[in-house]
Amino acid sequence: MTLSDFIESNLAPLVEDWTAFARQLTPADGQLNDEQLRNSARALLTGIAADMREPQTAAQQQTKSYGHRPSPDSHFNQIGRVHADDRRAHGFEINALVAEYRALRASVLRRWQQTCQFDAAAFEEMIRFNEAVDQMVAESVQQFAKTTERIRDLFAGVLAHDLRSPVGAIVNSTYVILKDENLSPTSVRAAANLRHSAERVKMMVDDLFVFTRTRLGDTLPVDPAQHDLERICHGAVDEVCATHPESHIRVEARGELIGTCDGARMNQLVVNLVANAVQHGSGPVRVEVEGDGERIKIAVSSGGQPIPPDALPTLFDPLTRAAPSRERKRASPGMGLGLYICRCIAHAHRGTITVASDERATVFTVDIPRFAVPNR
Repeated sequence: MTLSDFIESNLAPLVEDWTAFARQLTPADGQLNDEQLRNSARALLTGIAADMREPQTAAQQQTKSYGHRPSPDSHFNQIGRVHADDRRAHGFEINALVAEYRALRASVLRRWQQTCQFDAAAFEEMIRFNEAVDQMVAESVQQFAKTTERIRDLFAGVLAHDLRSPVGAIVNSTYVILKDENLSPTSVRAAANLRHSAERVKMMVDDLFVFTRTRLGDTLPVDPAQHDLERICHGAVDEVCATHPESHIRVEARGELIGTCDGARMNQLVVNLVANAVQHGSGPVRVEVEGDGERIKIAVSSGGQPIPPDALPTLFDPLTRAAPSRERKRASPGMGLGLYICRCIAHAHRGTITVASDERATVFTVDIPRFAVPNR
C-alpha cells in the first residue's frame, strides 16, 4: 500500500491523533470543542495524499525541495492558508501552528511504519510526503505571519491617525500660551519645553502614520502645488532648531527653486534629514538647495564618524538605524523611520535619495524633478 493510499484509508485514526495533539495546544482560555480542533485536518490529509499522487519529474522535485511554488493559488496551497487563518482566529500562536504539522508528520509516519515494508518505493513515498508537508507548513506560516503583520499595521495606522489631532492641539496650544506676556520666566521655560516635546511627538506620529500607510499598500498621499523650495528648507531648519536650540544649521540656496511638489511632505523630508544630521553627526549642518530648469537637489551634510559601509545597504529600510557614533554614545530618539519616510516622499515625487559618507562628511542628497506631477 502506498503512503498516499494509507493516509486516505486511515483518515479517522489520523484525525483523532491530530485532535488529541491540538487539544494540548489550545490556549488556556480557549473554548474550542473537538469538532473545531479537528477542523481542516481531513482537508489537510487528503490534500497531501492528492499532491503525492501528482506526476512529478526529477526537475520538478528538486524545484519543490527548494521551496519554489509553481502554483501559489492552487487548491493545495489554499488548504494551508485556510488552516492558518482558522488557527490564528482561535488564538493559536505560530509555534503551535508549526507544532501541529510536526505532530501530523510523526503520526502518519509512525502508523505507516507499522504496516508497510520499506523498500526503494517506500523511501520515495516518504520523500514526497515530507515535501508536501513542508510546502503546506510554508503556506500556513506565510499566511499566519502576513495576516498578523497586517493586523498590527492596521492597529498602528489607526493609532497614529487618532493621535494626530490631540497632539496637534497640544502644539497649537503651546504657541498660544507662549504669546502671553504675563507669564513668569519659569512658566515660559516650561511652556517652551512642552512645545518642543510636543513637536517631537508630532514628528514621530507623522512618521508612523506614513509608515503604516505604505506598509498597507496605500500610495503616499501627496498634494502637488507650486512652492518655493528655499522657503521650505528655511522653515524646516527653523522647526529643527526649535527642538535642538544648540544646533548650528545654515541654508545655502541657488538657482531656480520654484517648483511643483507637496509642500508639507517636502518639509517633512527636510526636517527628517536635518534632524538626523543633528542627532547622528557632529559640528555644523549644511543644507544646500540648488535648482535648474529641470531638477531641484537638496543636500544635507554633517561631520562626524562616517556611516559604516555594512549599514549603507539597509539605511533607508524601516525600523533600522546605524549604530551611534563614538561622539554620541546615547542612541538617538525616534523609531528608526525617518530615513524610510524620506525615501517614500522622494519616490512619491518621482525622485531619488542617496547617501555618501566618508571621514570628511556624510551627505544625503534628494533629487526631484522641478515640475513633475508626483505619484498618486
